[in-house]
Amino acid sequence: MTTMFKPIRPKKISEEIVEQIIQHISQGQLKPGERIPSERDLATALGVSRPSVREAIMVLEALGLVESRQGGGTYVRSVADKALADPLSNLVERDPNLLHALAEVRMGLEGWSSYLAARNATEEEIAELRALLEEMRKKVPSGGWGAEIDTRFHYTITAASHNTIQQHVLNTIHGLFKATIEVALFEFYRKEGYAELLLRQHEAIVDAIARREPEEARLRMVEHLTIVEQKLSQLLEERGH
Repeated sequence: MTTMFKPIRPKKISEEIVEQIIQHISQGQLKPGERIPSERDLATALGVSRPSVREAIMVLEALGLVESRQGGGTYVRSVADKALADPLSNLVERDPNLLHALAEVRMGLEGWSSYLAARNATEEEIAELRALLEEMRKKVPSGGWGAEIDTRFHYTITAASHNTIQQHVLNTIHGLFKATIEVALFEFYRKEGYAELLLRQHEAIVDAIARREPEEARLRMVEHLTIVEQKLSQLLEERGH
């Protein structure tokens, strides 16, 4: 009977640091692409030695949860990262029709993000969305806003869902995600009045989130991305794909 039990081994300090950081990643307090505190700051905050922090970071890197980047700093990796992103990028380069498929994926992913954001968004996150809308509004007279603002808008909604996995999945397909936005925006802006249409759709999404109406927020996002998907389909047809 006693053979089933094993002696309890006190945890090393570095193991406790690893557990804390993993917990912060899983709970969304450390987000994909976010820089974690420096070795010195972590040691001070945790009340431990810098060698213990260094050992913990090495373990996290080995687990594929963080990466050190050129120029300094250690950043949180997506939980789905390269294993999914690289093959997808290669496929899209070979077959542009997959941009259309990605638009469909965005409907499911971002529709649900909008639903959750309407339930979970903080007042600060709603204020951030309104600020991005104002940036877009200012750009309408000059023909529309760039992909960077549009990407930030959609990422802010996903962050406001407070669903860690949603954020990691979106981060994984970041390059492809931005590609659909760049292509769609370019095509939309070729037609007069489309910038105003996109702005109204974005406003409707934010209004539903601010009113705490999850299903309405989801529907408004799906409606918006349906227009994007249709535009990509039209473009591919024109190009003979």
